[in-house]
Amino acid sequence: MFDIVCSLVIYKNDRKQLLDAIGSFLNTELKVRLVLIDNSPTDELKDIVSDSRTEYIHNPSNPGYGVTHNIAIRKYSYKTKYHLILNPDIYYSKGVIEDIISFMENDVDIGLIMPKVLYPNGQIQYLAKLIPSPFVFFARRFLPFANLKKQISEKFELRFSGYDTIMEVPYLSGCFMVFRTEALIKINGFDENIFMHMEDLDITRRCYDAGFKTVFYPNQIVYHDHLFKSFLTMANLKMYFTSAFYYYNKWGWFFDKKRRMINKKTINNIKSNK
Repeated sequence: MFDIVCSLVIYKNDRKQLLDAIGSFLNTELKVRLVLIDNSPTDELKDIVSDSRTEYIHNPSNPGYGVTHNIAIRKYSYKTKYHLILNPDIYYSKGVIEDIISFMENDVDIGLIMPKVLYPNGQIQYLAKLIPSPFVFFARRFLPFANLKKQISEKFELRFSGYDTIMEVPYLSGCFMVFRTEALIKINGFDENIFMHMEDLDITRRCYDAGFKTVFYPNQIVYHDHLFKSFLTMANLKMYFTSAFYYYNKWGWFFDKKRRMINKKTINNIKSNK
């Protein structure tokens, strides 16, 4: 039985950046397994690490981000109590995972945790969010009015919270997610209809709906060397819209009462705890 299993999806990644992510996870005395699933056309990254705690799977069909993570989730779901979803552009210090697991051990209702995420220069990434309405989702990307766009983003990203207190949040980023495996089993992992984008929102919401706490945990910090790529190509833009339309068809466009209730509850809880 592993203390934690980590799945890391690769696609033509920079070797140094990938080694930083791998090294961060393996720098522990915990009993761990790192599953590297490579969606690249070739397996040239198969020799990137020789540590016995790692497993390399070449998966050139590239079925999508969530589908690929599900390979590891299903293989190890009954062999570990916790599962880390890790991006290849993340790195962090020793002790982060240990502290997160300790915190989750003390509250069995927590199904998912995300720590505070910073850029390499120390600037915060506002990745603890409300559930976006279609207006909020599209306005943040395409609204031409800078001041209104800023107001929308600040509320959506819960910036008023200060990002310095533990809080339950209905939308956590997929760059670093520590799941209780029990929760992943109950919700059956990622929705495989989403190739990429929106999969983190969908899985956080399903975890929340299944009765688990989804928690932002600022007591630990990870660094995310993030490059926003969603609009760099027409293919990515199409994928972005496809995922958004699937998500809103699934959960509701304008008649999503739960979204309003969850968001209101989240804001009220944060304000009452300040």
